[in-house]
Amino acid sequence: MRTTIGHTVESIGYVIAAQGLVSFASQTFFGTEWGWLHKLVDLPPAAHLAVLAAGLALIAAGVKTRKAPQPRPAA
Repeated sequence: MRTTIGHTVESIGYVIAAQGLVSFASQTFFGTEWGWLHKLVDLPPAAHLAVLAAGLALIAAGVKTRKAPQPRPAA
């Protein structure tokens, strides 16, 4: 179960981080809106970096959850 939760949190983190990165890059370097995040909220470019950081935090939490030692059942 722990592995499944870790993979799920990590996968969600990759999607969120990618959206933050794409949205930041598109607004900063191209002056356009890419991805689907701009359809939900209107954020300044700096806030997209916070979205990227949140995604990276979810990735780290998912990896840590998967690699945490599983408790042994009581005999």
